[in-house]
Amino acid sequence: MDPCPFIRLTINNLALKAPQAAKTSSSVVHPSPSTSFCKIKLKNFPPQTAAIPYIPLEATQFPEIQTLAATFHLSSSDVARLSSRSIFASKPCLKIFIYTGRAGGACGVNPGRHVAEVSVPLDLAGAQGKQCVFHNGWISVGKGAAKESSFHLNVKAEPDPRFVFQFEGEPECSPQVVQIQGSIRQPVFTCKFSCRNTGDRTIRSRSLPPETSVPRSWLNSFGSERERPGKERKGWSITVHDLSGSPVAMASIVTPFVASPGSDRVSRSNPGSWLILRPGDGTWKPWGRLEAWRERGGATDGLGYRFELIPDGSSGAGIVLTESSISSHRGGKFSIELGSSPTAGSVSRTRRRSGGSSGGTSPASSPRGGSGDYGYGLWLGSGYKGFVMSASVEGEGKCSKPCVEVSVQHVSCMEDAAAYVALSAAIDLSMDACRLFNQRMRKELCSESLG
Repeated sequence: MDPCPFIRLTINNLALKAPQAAKTSSSVVHPSPSTSFCKIKLKNFPPQTAAIPYIPLEATQFPEIQTLAATFHLSSSDVARLSSRSIFASKPCLKIFIYTGRAGGACGVNPGRHVAEVSVPLDLAGAQGKQCVFHNGWISVGKGAAKESSFHLNVKAEPDPRFVFQFEGEPECSPQVVQIQGSIRQPVFTCKFSCRNTGDRTIRSRSLPPETSVPRSWLNSFGSERERPGKERKGWSITVHDLSGSPVAMASIVTPFVASPGSDRVSRSNPGSWLILRPGDGTWKPWGRLEAWRERGGATDGLGYRFELIPDGSSGAGIVLTESSISSHRGGKFSIELGSSPTAGSVSRTRRRSGGSSGGTSPASSPRGGSGDYGYGLWLGSGYKGFVMSASVEGEGKCSKPCVEVSVQHVSCMEDAAAYVALSAAIDLSMDACRLFNQRMRKELCSESLG
């Protein structure tokens, strides 16, 4: 099966050039290094906000800013919807609204003064097969006393094909996982959820022979061996199997999800954690670690998370690839996109993968084993910036059948794809693991020892 076509639309290299003495009014631009920003809007997508660097009008050279301001990920259905022609629909455009003042403001009041608007037409039909640059350079935005003011931006779209997988049931119900390509849904994995007794502290899949269990040292390195008083959730694991029944990835809780003293909440200062493992040399080897906790307070109440890669399966410090939160009520997306945050950029210091596939082979037909480096080098040290994976996460109390998207550049074998499927199951189950301890858990997640 082929991957699904996606387009990555990026807006970068923003800059504003204007006279320093320009007055702030509705007809002029008055930039400053810290008080100019813009809202970037594309129809049917949430708007994104970015700061705008200021360049003095007398500057003769454009600095090498190379800053990513916004990214939109478009599926083929998004492209078709945006490109649809009718008497009611115009040609798709990217709209950028430029403001002076501070973004957000106090309590949403007076977030900034709107001073200009830029519209960039988009012809997305050809971008699924090649890179398209829709604009790269300056646009005049000045009026009145600031007529020399101009705005710089780069807008481009490039193919970003992905493998798309979906759980056909909730992860705790041991569902089948299918690969989606258009209207075709092809089974590729099965999942087995396990809820062990508290006394069982080993990380072991019931479908693996005893000699493939995880060495005790992994628990000492990544988990917690001490017994903790009070309420806790532990002993959960989910194993991903290929269609032959062989285990190809696993996610297991190694640090219990424990309520903070005097509360019913898993705190950020004491998160629970999962270890994402892959088989190799007759045993499980750590690939990544996911920490999760319950964020505090009102509108921000939600699931906080941090995911780090464990290079070469070592017990040393991991590399944080993403850290964010998801609304516990509405749900959202867990995503990894390198180069879009300070933490994501830290991976560039590690080694580049040697050899291996470029990821153009479908996981449905790829042999197990890959290049032997567990996919770390697919992004590490290569300077790669862009989408890696995303997984949908439903809010508490809602039926969750995670949809997982993985860039083809990060899938060269079945185990590569399975690792992301296991990671998506772990983040989905973390929504339940971080549920307030005064709320009842569903029966599939409970054992004699769980509260």
